[in-house]
Amino acid sequence: MRYTPIAQELYITNRKNFASKLLANSLAIINSNDIMPTNADGSMGFRQNSDMLYLSGIDQEESILLLYPDAKDPRHKEILFLKETSELIAIWEGAKFSKKEATELSGVKTVYWLQEFQTVLKGLMAEAENIYLGSNEHTRNTNEVETRDTRFMKWCKEHYPLHQYHRSAPIINRLRSVKHPLEVAQMQNACDITEKGFRRLLKFVQPGVTENQIEAELIHEFIFNGSNGFAYGPIIASGINSCTLHYVENKEVCKDGDIILLDVAAEYGNYASDLTRVLPVNGKFNKRQKDVYNAVLRVQKQAIQMLQPGAIVKDINENVGLLIEKELVDLGLLTMGDIKKQDPVWPAYKKYFMHGTSHFLGLDVHDVGYFNEPIQPGMVFTCEPGIYIREEAIGIRIENDILVSAKGPVDLMKNIPIEVEEIEELMNQEVEIH
Repeated sequence: MRYTPIAQELYITNRKNFASKLLANSLAIINSNDIMPTNADGSMGFRQNSDMLYLSGIDQEESILLLYPDAKDPRHKEILFLKETSELIAIWEGAKFSKKEATELSGVKTVYWLQEFQTVLKGLMAEAENIYLGSNEHTRNTNEVETRDTRFMKWCKEHYPLHQYHRSAPIINRLRSVKHPLEVAQMQNACDITEKGFRRLLKFVQPGVTENQIEAELIHEFIFNGSNGFAYGPIIASGINSCTLHYVENKEVCKDGDIILLDVAAEYGNYASDLTRVLPVNGKFNKRQKDVYNAVLRVQKQAIQMLQPGAIVKDINENVGLLIEKELVDLGLLTMGDIKKQDPVWPAYKKYFMHGTSHFLGLDVHDVGYFNEPIQPGMVFTCEPGIYIREEAIGIRIENDILVSAKGPVDLMKNIPIEVEEIEELMNQEVEIH
């Protein structure tokens, strides 16, 4: 791994919190993700199961974490099963975790090799009554590929059909939604790396550069500073592309007079950041672009203050919609007549602002959490209102990452330029020649 791991105290605390929520005499099993294939003998880069990372910090394929708080043998209250390294694996792939290294990182004292899993599990299943298994229960999940979790669930129920099975997701999703200070530190690091990438662009963007060249500038800065790269597929959308919410082709030439919407951010140590900014390609917003930008910025500043303990995200989205509605009237895009005759299910402002304002952020860019439950201190949300005017090729979205605290919202991206005047000034500074 190229990042500095979090201290084992985080994982010890996370496991303790998770175990305290299990029914008596329960055994929980968490699997790593698969390495996904491409073609021929190729494979995609490995991305660990976020629950495995949260509970152990083990960032390695073919790993299993087993938790059995009521195990009769104290050594079996927490067990890691790891892929055993070999000289051949070390030559071709690099050495894997040793048992000692895994314990030092995770705090789990009992480590077996993976080939011992079924034998150890058989003995523990004879004692346990309840089995907790993981699955990806994210509301946006539409995965059609059979995951390692799904395969294991089938295998486990086939071999041990008489146990009582339970979902670990409702427990771990709530725990993961509230960040430990050590997690916030990783996320702040991701935000700081994102800032470096964004500032690099302020000197680079000009008419004639391509969206993919901007992407290349960012990935250089991110990886140079210890990130594995983008936290999600980068959106680098100039001109009319700025009005396509998930534009990811990043292939067009940036033209004089256009704006460019950048929804781009780094990850660090598997924790995501999520930034959106808009730049004028020629370094100067025209009046209309500036008016729309400032309208969105006014809404964002008010929306950030809504991210308070006890608030409900659904209510925030509705309130932000009303703020956007007023700005759209002032911009001449809506009339009071449009509002009076609107469909309450799909208000008139949705023509220009069709997405939500905030989502959970953490180990995943769309992290787990429950939108219908009160916000708690320690949660981290994006705040990203926008206005998209296709007929004018102006798409403006402004996004920062906000930590909820008892003392008020904490902006993890407060140092990233956001005001029109600051952006224009930085874009038009003379570049020093050495």
